[in-house]
Amino acid sequence: MILQADRMNLRLEIVRGIPIWEASPVYAHQAEIDRIRASIQPLEGSDCGCVHAADVLFRFPDGSLKRPDIAVLCRSPQPSEGQVALTQIPEAVIEVISEGYEQKDLELAPPFYLSMGVQDVLIYDPQLKQLYHHRRDGKKRLNSPVRVELECGCVCEV
Repeated sequence: MILQADRMNLRLEIVRGIPIWEASPVYAHQAEIDRIRASIQPLEGSDCGCVHAADVLFRFPDGSLKRPDIAVLCRSPQPSEGQVALTQIPEAVIEVISEGYEQKDLELAPPFYLSMGVQDVLIYDPQLKQLYHHRRDGKKRLNSPVRVELECGCVCEV
């Protein structure tokens, strides 16, 4: 079903058994993702590789399938991993809000990712220039541009 959706230029995620359809992102959305990805790097002394991937499908322990706009991993997945979906849990996830999908990104994504063991969940609203940074210990709202240090030892500019 996931591959069929890709062929129709749709993104399909299945979160806790519920399918969520989304149109493929527009250029401005992808440009924001590229800008953020270019800023991701390890903090001095960090042993995290700060590997990042855009729009890659992940299968979470509960069977959910999600495609974060940006996933940050400390190690590169092995070539044999993820023939359809990666099972490695990202250390951090960054979502860029698309018009019409605010609820999915702002309300559904943070609690889901945190419950699956993702340490940092960043939700960026490019229209409002606001960043919502979620961790297990709470949520912060920040004005963009801002430099964010992730628990895994990476830093990014959003």
